[in-house]
Amino acid sequence: MKILAVVNEAIDADALRSAVGNDVAENAEVLVIAPALNSKLRFWVSDPDPAIHRAEGVAQESVERMEEEGIDAAGGTGDSDPLQAIQDSLATFPAEEIVLCTHRSGERNWLEEGIVEETKQRFPDRTVRHIELD
Repeated sequence: MKILAVVNEAIDADALRSAVGNDVAENAEVLVIAPALNSKLRFWVSDPDPAIHRAEGVAQESVERMEEEGIDAAGGTGDSDPLQAIQDSLATFPAEEIVLCTHRSGERNWLEEGIVEETKQRFPDRTVRHIELD
């Protein structure tokens, strides 16, 4: 099984297991994508560099944590629009499941609002799971 994990903070194998179950996680091929989420101000002044740099670190740390715990994972950064990042990733990594890892509702980035519902609507042929990070 192929799983696309879309993260905004570094996650570990336990977070993935909580979303898909231990057996699925242990036998899956996982692609971790960290969208380059930006603040509204940086978005409007076209300054994506800090967001890209942060996303690279989040993806790399997530992959390292998962691999240390026996999960087959690779990672990278994605478009600042999480839906576009998902679409771009699915073009080369045909995942059966999408796991969205977001902040709790009061701490979400403005680009994360409504992402779960929008992902389910846009990709109805995929299983979409959601976990909120502490």
